Amino acid sequence: MANQASTYRNQGRWKEAEELEVQVMETSARVLGKEHPDTLTSMANQASTYRNQGRWKEAEELEVQVMETSARVLGKEHPSTLTSMANQASTYRNQGRWKEAEELEVQVMETRKRVLGKEHPSTLTIMANLAFTLKSQGRNREAMLLLEKSFKLQKRVLGPQHPYTTSSLKALNEWQLGNIEIED
Repeated sequence: MANQASTYRNQGRWKEAEELEVQVMETSARVLGKEHPDTLTSMANQASTYRNQGRWKEAEELEVQVMETSARVLGKEHPSTLTSMANQASTYRNQGRWKEAEELEVQVMETRKRVLGKEHPSTLTIMANLAFTLKSQGRNREAMLLLEKSFKLQKRVLGPQHPYTTSSLKALNEWQLGNIEIED
């Protein structure tokens, strides 16, 4: 059921995804327990469906539950806990809550650097996300430097044709063009 829900979510079939995700979440909580990692994953999936629909309050409520439970059960530096924090930051970023997003992203980035390594793909992803958050706050120079650093590492680690690498390059080019236009 979880796989089918994921397929619906990827197709933008939100209502069908949500119906299955609720079933998976309730069954998982009943059978495995409310704090089991699979239950937390099903809750995070449901939050993702809400986030993709712009249902920020519902997404945030589930994300906070997942984040707090993951930290308590799995540990503050566990990759799943860090992912839940990054998801929460994404919800904040999508609402224009830049400072809250930035605080979580910095925390996740620093922890991932220490725990997973400076070149781990998850570390590079949060670096790029933080760059976008900084850019949204008008901190263009900081954003540009961080995205350039992320892009160079992505190019080396993931390869020049990887979707994350090409996405970072596209954003860098757009930002640089925007800076040139502003300076003229």
